[in-house]
Amino acid sequence: MHPQESERFVVCKEFFQALEACHADNWRKWTGGCNNVKTELNMCLRKVRLEASARNREHAKERRKKIENAWKELHHDD
Repeated sequence: MHPQESERFVVCKEFFQALEACHADNWRKWTGGCNNVKTELNMCLRKVRLEASARNREHAKERRKKIENAWKELHHDD
């Protein structure tokens, strides 16, 4: 099982399953026959990670804007 497999990566489930199936054949596993499957899994995981990073960045911008507005209001009350 891939260490990254969790509920966050449900969209990559078929890639996890394909890699597990490929690794069941030791010959393919040790001779590089699973490299393409592994690359596809890594690309899927990367896509999920980048999407999460973009969402987090947007949320951080929104939080920062709220904090800056709160500071402006606090200073205008003086």
